[in-house]
Amino acid sequence: MKATEAKLLEFLKRSPQFVIPIYQRTYSWKVKECQQLWDDIIRSGNNDDINAHFMGSVVYVEKGLYSVSSQTPLLVIDGQQRLTTITLLIAALTEVIGDQEPLKEFSKAKLKGYYLTNPLESGEKFYKLILSQTDDLSLKAIIKGLEQPNERSIRVVENFDFFKTKLQKMADLKPVCRGLAKLMLVDISLNREQDNAQLIFESMNSTGKELSQADLIRNYILMGLEPEHQTHLYEQYWRPMELAFGQQAYSDYFDSFMRHFLTVKTREIPKINDVYHVFKEYSTRPHVASKGVDELVKDIRNYAVYFCAFALGREQDEQLKLAFKDLRELKVDVAFPLLLELYSDYSTQLLSHGEFLSAVRIIESYVFRRAICEIPTNSMNKTFARMGMSLKKDRYLESLKASFMLLPSYRRFPSDEEFHRKIQTKDIYNFRSKSYWLRRMENFDRKERILVDEFTIEHILPQADNNSEKLPTVWRSELGDDWERIWETYRHTLGNLTLTGYNSEYSNNAFLDKCEHEYGFKFSPLKMNEGIAAESRWNEAAIQKRANKLADKATQVWAKVELPKDIIDAYKPNQDRPTGYSLEDHPHLVVGKIAEIYQAFRKAVLEIDPCVTEEIKKLYIAFKAETNFVDVVPQAKRLRLSLNMPFAEIDDPRGLCKDVTNLGRWGNGDIEVGLENVEDIPHIMSLVIQVFERQIESTPII
Repeated sequence: MKATEAKLLEFLKRSPQFVIPIYQRTYSWKVKECQQLWDDIIRSGNNDDINAHFMGSVVYVEKGLYSVSSQTPLLVIDGQQRLTTITLLIAALTEVIGDQEPLKEFSKAKLKGYYLTNPLESGEKFYKLILSQTDDLSLKAIIKGLEQPNERSIRVVENFDFFKTKLQKMADLKPVCRGLAKLMLVDISLNREQDNAQLIFESMNSTGKELSQADLIRNYILMGLEPEHQTHLYEQYWRPMELAFGQQAYSDYFDSFMRHFLTVKTREIPKINDVYHVFKEYSTRPHVASKGVDELVKDIRNYAVYFCAFALGREQDEQLKLAFKDLRELKVDVAFPLLLELYSDYSTQLLSHGEFLSAVRIIESYVFRRAICEIPTNSMNKTFARMGMSLKKDRYLESLKASFMLLPSYRRFPSDEEFHRKIQTKDIYNFRSKSYWLRRMENFDRKERILVDEFTIEHILPQADNNSEKLPTVWRSELGDDWERIWETYRHTLGNLTLTGYNSEYSNNAFLDKCEHEYGFKFSPLKMNEGIAAESRWNEAAIQKRANKLADKATQVWAKVELPKDIIDAYKPNQDRPTGYSLEDHPHLVVGKIAEIYQAFRKAVLEIDPCVTEEIKKLYIAFKAETNFVDVVPQAKRLRLSLNMPFAEIDDPRGLCKDVTNLGRWGNGDIEVGLENVEDIPHIMSLVIQVFERQIESTPII
């Protein structure tokens, strides 16, 4: 490696050509970064006391890929963003400068001949900077003054226009020229045979601020390959992925896609900033490495196609496209790993079209029902990430339904009774996607679909008077003395909400006026308005009646999953089946003080959550949620409890816990606690609940 300080313009002038390798990310600087660079240049250009402005480094391979000569192109490893941005600024300056030469060496011809082109060369060698794909076409069009191609680079064109606009507003271009002349960089050249470009690249981007995780992954895959192999993999697999995403979506979503891909492959959810490191570990696993890099890149490409289909609206099948749209409106990215696995199996015909569609609708129902029932979402990522482990591919849909039906209470699929009750009373007007649930309700079982986006939500009982933010007087009279309670309770609930194209005409008019208007509820073709005009008054009873009716429909729209009991029993894990032991196998728990203490403790533990189960083993009794969180070893004078939690994490103000890490004990966990009196149970339970909650929050994916 050779590193020297250099003036940027001199560095550009003496270098024959910079080539951005195909494995590098596309140009990604936005106007914000360009504005910062512009400010730095103008500040330097206007201040004689500033002799230089340092703008980072450019790292390149000086030999090893091409024949060694004075005209060898330089393969850029780091510095693409800076080189491209300066090139765009200089290109904009050549268009604005005209016949001027504000400073020596800053004429239009010299700017182009020194920094943008190699005038005596032709073809690709004519250009000083060769970008990749779409970026390259746009930059070449700018330099030659041609129209932009149809597939223009958003960032290249936007930033060129930014600099051109800035320059056109300047009466004097000298500050820009002086500022450019003061720019300095560190010129770092690598020898391909001696320097490990990948390690150098990683160390320079270790903060993760300059490159995305996906960029690092692409570089890791392609950088060490021979040029021909790089080109093949990029053109066959990686470039089609970039095109499938689109420029903006690739930048916005590719990192999260790679996270979901790795979740499917490893059954672990990597932190977003650890995606690159997890991928490196995954790529070296024997079953992956043995197939070669081509198969790995092909696999990523296939999953990217699936992701674009359901996450970015690229699906071609109309039924699936609509189902994916509904799911996207619920904003459930946590379900994407399961969807990736389902789509992969659908693509290989392990899962039929009908089964896949049903599976997507089951996921939608699960997510929506839980949202309506206000069940915390903190465990859903693990639920979806690990569900693929329990699927039986020869009975695909059946096993998926069983997986949902067997989820414990905090991950449960809400029942019809719970969902029916909750959806009637929830403030559904302020639900995160009003158009979603209204569209689903209105279009259920319709062949001629209604475009709900063309309508607005109507509060039959007005949500407020425009002036006083209280219920209009005409409605207070209609509701009677208890109007305020009814209004506060029901105005944003299911029974009081509907669709209309005439919201402004209805205004806050009385109920009968809304019904009898020429475009009123009485004449509405919308299903959501059926039966409203049949009511003589719109009061609490009418709202409750309609809410109950719509709740009946909701249980069909977002249907529950059902399987016969014998099939469900067959899917229950072995630990849920009897072990063959009972309390009689533990003499200390049959009669006496310890038996009484155990029964009181048992009752308290089982009341923590309905998902908690008791399993009696030969030598101890286990209480489980995901797995054992507290085990009880009956002894003559006490119950010895094992808490399944690291000792350092327990909050034990009374000092009841003993660290038994790495000590041989019956039971699971690093903490031991003795229970000798019923009076101590409240204190013990404060410890047990900590262990339970930790397990629920951080259960590893197996």
